[in-house]
Amino acid sequence: MRTDIVVIGGGAIGAAVAYYTKILDPSAEITVVERDPRYDLASTPRASGGVRRLFHLPENIELSKYSIDFFEEFPETMAVDGVEAGIGFKKNGYLFIVPPSERATLQRNFDTQLEQGCNVVWLEPDELKQKFPSMYVDDLGCAVHSPDDGWLDPHSVLMGFRNKAKSLGAEFVADEVTGLIREGSHVTTAVLKSGRRITAAQFVNAAGAWAKDVCAMAGVKVPIEPLRRFEHYFESQDPIEPLPYLKDTQRLAFRPEGGGYSGGVPTLEEPRGYNFDIDRGYFEHAVWPALAHRFPQFERTRCTSTLPGLYDQNDFDGNAIIGPGADGLANFHLAAGFSGHGLMHAPGCGRAMAELLVKGSYQTIDLTRFGWQRLVDGTPLREQGII
Repeated sequence: MRTDIVVIGGGAIGAAVAYYTKILDPSAEITVVERDPRYDLASTPRASGGVRRLFHLPENIELSKYSIDFFEEFPETMAVDGVEAGIGFKKNGYLFIVPPSERATLQRNFDTQLEQGCNVVWLEPDELKQKFPSMYVDDLGCAVHSPDDGWLDPHSVLMGFRNKAKSLGAEFVADEVTGLIREGSHVTTAVLKSGRRITAAQFVNAAGAWAKDVCAMAGVKVPIEPLRRFEHYFESQDPIEPLPYLKDTQRLAFRPEGGGYSGGVPTLEEPRGYNFDIDRGYFEHAVWPALAHRFPQFERTRCTSTLPGLYDQNDFDGNAIIGPGADGLANFHLAAGFSGHGLMHAPGCGRAMAELLVKGSYQTIDLTRFGWQRLVDGTPLREQGII
């Protein structure tokens, strides 16, 4: 089988790459290989769905601005045969809260966000208490609220991108890439579990938490590791005023969901690996105390479900690796290592990758600093403050 572009991984990133490539070049033949077509273990449907502009790096802020604007138009833009792609976008805001020791970092990030044109509001503890009366604020130094941010349904975003890309002519193949054949500075062929082989001019590794395995097929080592996280659904027995998506420096992150809340406390101390086991005690010993400390109403709460999922954690610096260059390979592109930010940046990064594939350079957002070269140079590009 021959095609122009092979995308390995059909989650939100891979499907977005396929969509934007067909938009930029309708004649391009693009084949997306997805080994889990029902997405039973895929990371996208297990994501929390948060989308926010509250970042430190200008690239991440620009990716969020582009992506959130795109999500607001998503139902109409991604309609197929007149059926809109509803994604349940709730523009209920984001809130970053920090202790006094992190005030200076939050201030620097806030200034950067203002410079980048974000709608962000600085809140002192007394203002925070006035806005959210149930919150315990005595140990907080300040907060930043972004009222235009929020959350959406991850599975609907994935299906929207996938269905639209297919309607434009992208082919989605239910199979597994088990090997890559390279000749010098190029990958020439993807070998599939079914025995089929696909030759192409360009290859994109959008395999998420499994990206390192795909890299290994080309003889490339990459610092992307699967990191287990839990998304808990829990309810408060006592009423709390409407809340935005809240995050703190201890990695507590949660938002309203239906009659309760969805979130958790992901930890970088989690052993790396493909682990989907549920730790039944994690909510009680890690999440519940953090919730009850910040909102006394959560002293009486119950967790009714826990969903494990995987981050494609970039242990080098926590940011995505975009583009070619790994081990000198000119046509083998990475689009992985998002470390929990993949869904929210899928539109921006899908567009960026399509521009590389079709035009040979970034046109919309310059993501050069997110390329492979920083790993070669040993110069991490990290977010500052809450990640």
